[in-house]
Amino acid sequence: MKEVKRLLKILAVALFSLILLVGCQSEKTSEKTENTKETEEESKERLKFSISMRTLAFTHVENSPNINEDEYVKELEKLTNTDMDIRLMPHNEYSTKMDLMFASGDIPDVVQTSAGYGEGSGQTLQQAVEAGVFLPLDDLIEKYGPNLKKYIPKAAWEKQRYKDGKIYSIPEFLSNPSRRATYIRKDLLDKAGLEVPKTVEETLNVLREFKKMGVAQPFGGRADFKYADTFFGSFDVFPYSSMWEVDKDGKPVPKFFDSKNMEAALKTYKTMYDEGLLHKEFLTIDSKQYKNEAITGNIGMWSMNANELLQWEQQLKENVPEAEIAVIPSPVGPDGKGGYYLYGDVTRAYAINAETKNPERIIKFFDWMLSEEAAKYFTYGIEGKDYTMENGKINYKTPVSVDEVNIERYRTAFLWMVQDTTYIKGLLELTPEGQELIKVYDTILAKEGRDGINFDPPLTALDTLPDLQPSSDTPPKLLMGHMAKMITGAEPISDWPKVVEEWKERGGNKVLEEAADRYKKKEFTESRRK
Repeated sequence: MKEVKRLLKILAVALFSLILLVGCQSEKTSEKTENTKETEEESKERLKFSISMRTLAFTHVENSPNINEDEYVKELEKLTNTDMDIRLMPHNEYSTKMDLMFASGDIPDVVQTSAGYGEGSGQTLQQAVEAGVFLPLDDLIEKYGPNLKKYIPKAAWEKQRYKDGKIYSIPEFLSNPSRRATYIRKDLLDKAGLEVPKTVEETLNVLREFKKMGVAQPFGGRADFKYADTFFGSFDVFPYSSMWEVDKDGKPVPKFFDSKNMEAALKTYKTMYDEGLLHKEFLTIDSKQYKNEAITGNIGMWSMNANELLQWEQQLKENVPEAEIAVIPSPVGPDGKGGYYLYGDVTRAYAINAETKNPERIIKFFDWMLSEEAAKYFTYGIEGKDYTMENGKINYKTPVSVDEVNIERYRTAFLWMVQDTTYIKGLLELTPEGQELIKVYDTILAKEGRDGINFDPPLTALDTLPDLQPSSDTPPKLLMGHMAKMITGAEPISDWPKVVEEWKERGGNKVLEEAADRYKKKEFTESRRK
């Protein structure tokens, strides 16, 4: 009898435990179902998030009274079920504004940054990552970014990988690093009866002829030589962050150490300055004035990103109907080569604030950027306004006015945040002119361009040496000051070796030591074209 009672007690305990287990499982199932419902409900709601973006000196962006009320932003929000708060960063004050943003602690959900963990974002992404500001994205991309994984090249992703092995930003990428090109007024060249120049001296002769024809600025100059550095490329002496080479002793040095070729480049600019082949005040010309001078017909030769040729030409034709712009091979120097600095694999990137709610939905937003629906919207715009559909075929309204061209540029290059930015293939394929521009990339740009040894992250010794710190496409302040004086005649160009020594004495020797150590450890990227 006692044995029966003992068995009954065991069965009772087991039954009670089973009831508890079933109850817990039901509760978990209910909880899981409830959470799923909540997730589904959240996905139906518009995703609200803030994002800081550089204006890129785009006219439509900088002239907008409120970019968040722009009809193309509204259409983008409609397509992606989002509500964006775009916070614009003035192009010419970008680094300063980024520093202020980080210092204030008022950091948006998404921050547009420079290409990698180097210069370009004020307080760099590297510093922000160290401070825990941004979210590691590897797992989120793996789960919610199938298009990001499929279409963004491995090299671009590696550019976003920090030294801890994690990815902290989503890159806008570039499949062709040769992006900048030499533009020339082909109509003026034909009128002068001249062939396309090949060498530096031939180019100077063309510019001289343009001056005789009454062209106000035969060559387009610009402050800090930004997009006006053609002849530094001819002599392979770009004084930029990616421009290092190995000297005769096997040690890495900046390319501007080559005094012979640097002096030749400076003499070229001084010749243009003395002969009136570029604006006497070129050192103060900003990006807006630079473009305005070009599209009003005041410049005969200048530099710009090749993918903008058709837009600039269309704007120029409004002022000079007979004008024609062509991309020509950049003037070559003693080694028979030339061209502009080669871009990296990434142009812009987007980091997500670690405190942001619903980061997975932001990943989905960027993943959509690489979808067919996104390509159709950014390429052709709003149906009924920018294009119509006829028998399943897109009938695109090619922009005519300056405002329309500016809007197209804004839509395809500013709002389309993640894409291959080499060119907008869908637009170029629409016209014979566009198809010719595609060929330019294969026949001209693919064969030119300068590169060098590049340390990324940048050399830390430069962090405390602002006057020696170059950017990706402008010289450091110390060099720029001497270059300006030499071109305008205030200093002899033959003193360039003294400038190199001054650079060393003012902290450059420490930079050289770090570069040698990083080079020995193979902590650098190789040159793709010399």
